[in-house]
Amino acid sequence: MRIRATVAAVTGALALSALVVPAVAQAADDTRPSFGATVGDTTADLKAGLKADASAARSGASVKAAAALDVTVSGVTVNNNKDVVVGTTGSYTVPLTYTLNHTGDLGAYGTAAMIYHGTSVEDATWGFASDDAAACTEVSSTALKCSTTVTFLPDELINTDAGTWRVGVVVVTEDDEKLLENVGTRKVLRTSKVTVNAAPEPVKKGATLTITGKLTRADWDTSKYVGYGSQSVVLQYRAKSSSTYTNVKGIKSTSTGALKTTVKASADGYYRFVFNGSPTGGKATATGDYIDVQ
Repeated sequence: MRIRATVAAVTGALALSALVVPAVAQAADDTRPSFGATVGDTTADLKAGLKADASAARSGASVKAAAALDVTVSGVTVNNNKDVVVGTTGSYTVPLTYTLNHTGDLGAYGTAAMIYHGTSVEDATWGFASDDAAACTEVSSTALKCSTTVTFLPDELINTDAGTWRVGVVVVTEDDEKLLENVGTRKVLRTSKVTVNAAPEPVKKGATLTITGKLTRADWDTSKYVGYGSQSVVLQYRAKSSSTYTNVKGIKSTSTGALKTTVKASADGYYRFVFNGSPTGGKATATGDYIDVQ
């Protein structure tokens, strides 16, 4: 499902989908339903549930007219302020926290967060929301600290989704509802992998070592890892007696992601390739390959 969420009210836990927003056109080769078309449909259910629970709790007591919902969001963090790096299989669940600032008494309320690719919910091409309500704790008379999780599903992503995503928060009370867009950002990247092999093994001191490997990146369109070409990669070396790697040289991957370079063997130690990431690919470090120098 594109967007799924439940929002917990003060009086109970109820199903949520966010505010209904217009559907927008997507790229011709993107056959997924628009994010806007799927962010909706159950806010009314949530509001109805809130009103029903509140009515039962009041047992017929009179109800005061509610003020307009006046809320803002601050202090958003996604994945502990680290890039969200998604591979080709499984699921990737990350924490999302925010502070919900309000004026007056919210009464019964529910809130949930979403993260989407696009400048707004209306033009977003894809997004995910938490399956459960955000758990909120009062930190002052006008602020709630809220936390939840969002799960990314690689089989629902396409390659053009990689990049900067934005955070939205929905708040619902008995009498009002509000969608707060673009309250935070986080990069969502395709997982990169890099391998290394140093040969020959063993090698004589002063002889030439050939270091090879391959850089690949998750292809969300095909659910496979494919060669990542024309990318800068650093060869590093760590002496057997050391715990620290040092840079040896930088090289670029070929069009197919292949890596190859040579060095002179000097002492027993480990070689590895390090990729520092790109605007769409996450960072990657190969496991060091040990060389016995004789």
